[in-house]
Amino acid sequence: ICIIVNNAGVLVVYLIIMGDVMSGSAHHVGVFDQWLGIGLWDQRMLVILVVVVLFLAPLCVLERIESLSLTSAASVALAVVFVVVACVIAFFKLVEGKIETPRMGPDFGSKKAILDLLVVIPIMTNAYVCHFNVQPIYNELEGRTPQKMNRVGRITTAVCIVVYAFTAISGYLLFGQDTESDVLTNFDKDLGIRFSSALNYIVRVGYILHLVLVFPVVHFSLRQTVDALIFEGSAPLLESRKRSLGLTAVLLVLIYFGSTMIPNIWTAFKFTG
Repeated sequence: ICIIVNNAGVLVVYLIIMGDVMSGSAHHVGVFDQWLGIGLWDQRMLVILVVVVLFLAPLCVLERIESLSLTSAASVALAVVFVVVACVIAFFKLVEGKIETPRMGPDFGSKKAILDLLVVIPIMTNAYVCHFNVQPIYNELEGRTPQKMNRVGRITTAVCIVVYAFTAISGYLLFGQDTESDVLTNFDKDLGIRFSSALNYIVRVGYILHLVLVFPVVHFSLRQTVDALIFEGSAPLLESRKRSLGLTAVLLVLIYFGSTMIPNIWTAFKFTG
């Protein structure tokens, strides 16, 4: 049940981010607004629905995790691009003296600030929850051995640490006290450097593509776990195409409605963490 709550919550967060970045929010302009002006694409629910139907569903119906190897690799590459661009922007602004000295410690000035600080702990632990994919990956690892799987785990954890750390540092240096829970929404304004608009689009669109590609990997483990819980004792999911498609459809519908009812990723992380 914990895996189901975690996986479903993470997927809801992904959809919320896609909607906020592409269609905008109350305080930030979306990519579609900047490209096309005001229109139907301002509706987050509609944008998310189109993304789910046209892009996510075809990837989520794949039955083997090895089928997602290329998309997973591409998602990692896009995440690295995001980090590199954000770090380069922060570096140039730091060199040019355009970055104010950020607050280096937590704010204990109010009860709300303390509660928000406590929420950070489950979010941080949530960032490294990946054990539910270990067995499927091991089963489909070429020339699998425990030693090889350990190397995969260590490399993956190291990459995550680097990506998370540099994302947090560069984002906080760039936006300081105005850093949003979804830092991507901060990239809707002039960054004060050359090619600011182009870099903004690269960061936001690139990371949305990253989320689209990593979404089916998390969905795979969610579907497997739900199947094991509900259809315990039944034939493996690989042997029942109808059951696999049915579970995929139901899960995507529930995740979609969850993303439309939860206002922001901060709220979602409070539960999934």
